Amino acid sequence: MGPAPLSNTIAMIRAVLFDMDGVLLDSERYICRAGAEMFREKGYRVDPGDFTEFTGMGENRYLGGVAEKNRIPFDLEKDKARVYEIYSDLVKAQLSPFPGVKQFIARCLELGLKIALASSADRVKIDINLAEIGIPGSTFHAIVSGLDIEHKKPAPDIFLKSAELLGVPPGNCLVVEDAVSGVEAGKAAGARVLALTTSFTANELSGADWIAGSLANADPQVLRW
Repeated sequence: MGPAPLSNTIAMIRAVLFDMDGVLLDSERYICRAGAEMFREKGYRVDPGDFTEFTGMGENRYLGGVAEKNRIPFDLEKDKARVYEIYSDLVKAQLSPFPGVKQFIARCLELGLKIALASSADRVKIDINLAEIGIPGSTFHAIVSGLDIEHKKPAPDIFLKSAELLGVPPGNCLVVEDAVSGVEAGKAAGARVLALTTSFTANELSGADWIAGSLANADPQVLRW
């Protein structure tokens, strides 16, 4: 059940801020494999599970955290660049948008809403993913990557920055997230939040205003308040 509408006559929602992984698509297993392969090339074996605790923190921490945990020498720029080379090859013809993604984005635009992509991932990964799922980056009025902000989720910075670039107050924005930290970040920014149960259970995402299995079955009210 979602919150009661603020008004029956005045539309409050003016923009939608989308997370990427877990919202538009699922690329987690591929970046994990790419990271593990990069470390293997350096002569180290890491457990895929080592990446889990660093998920959603941006690639600097995602890779750097695993290196630190396993006491592996890590050259941030060089090693990360190699990961993206491996990742780009792994995802070719493998990624597809989640159900309802393109239709939901089209509906936002039909309603005259501004849209932004707000992902903790680096821009190079964002561009690879969007190309693979057939959604041009130009579809969005703004794109904010993890390298564009200092404090990662659950800090609200990425959503505050996105709202600022769109010229829309955070209180007039809907955040679409799949992670607990993302829901917390959206609420901390002052936005309303639609949480998708692609990564966490509905109970774990209970801090959101709306919860759905995918954008294909989200309550129409999420775009009309």
